[in-house]
Amino acid sequence: MTDSVTRDRAFEGRICVVTGGTRGIGHATASALAEQGATVVLTGRDEAAAKERAAELAAQHGTVVAGHALDVTDSAQVRAFFTGTAREYGAVDCLVANAGAMEDALVGMMRDEHISRMLDTNVVGTITCLQAAARVMMRKRTGSIVLLASIVGERGSAGQSVYAASKGAVTALTKSTAKELGRHGIRVNAVAPGMIRTDLIANVPDEVVERRTADTALGRVGTPEDVARAIRFLCGTDAEFVTGQILGVDGGMVL
Repeated sequence: MTDSVTRDRAFEGRICVVTGGTRGIGHATASALAEQGATVVLTGRDEAAAKERAAELAAQHGTVVAGHALDVTDSAQVRAFFTGTAREYGAVDCLVANAGAMEDALVGMMRDEHISRMLDTNVVGTITCLQAAARVMMRKRTGSIVLLASIVGERGSAGQSVYAASKGAVTALTKSTAKELGRHGIRVNAVAPGMIRTDLIANVPDEVVERRTADTALGRVGTPEDVARAIRFLCGTDAEFVTGQILGVDGGMVL
């Protein structure tokens, strides 16, 4: 058993769902929550990968981690998943709606199927997960929801117009649902990552990464763990009077 098991268990007894939890920011977030004792239910499109990642994290952190297949664009599947999770574990205390899609192309060259994929996943899928989680959380009149926005949704980016539009929608969704759900004891916040070392930038030319890094106050590319720690803060009781906020995790790219 690793040293992480002996660390602060601030999330002991809390049930946290992380969509898109098999890699990148989602996987790092599932790990960060499990590290502090949360029961984590992570999802991905590939059931085998989700179960494998869950087993790895459970062994690493000594807590319950379950992996399930989930297509966030299938509303019936999403509703059944959250209802089933609440029934199995007794509650859903935290949702990290991380599942997302990104396709780069100039706006005039963007293919219809790529537009649909980004909007269905980043906007409709996020809304559907938020709806389903909020309905479950209302029973206990408490809960924390963290959505994944992006600095691209705030400042724009040539070649990423549709992706920027989808993440701008997440920002608006965060602020509006925070106002709506606060009366039910549910907090809604978002993180807006900058340049983060994940699969999403694997095909970005080195010169582009270097140029964007040069625009960052801290002078480096972020890691999934950088974002995961910010998400964990927003999920936890240290942020219990924080809602409707978009927390930039970008090393000072947007100032």
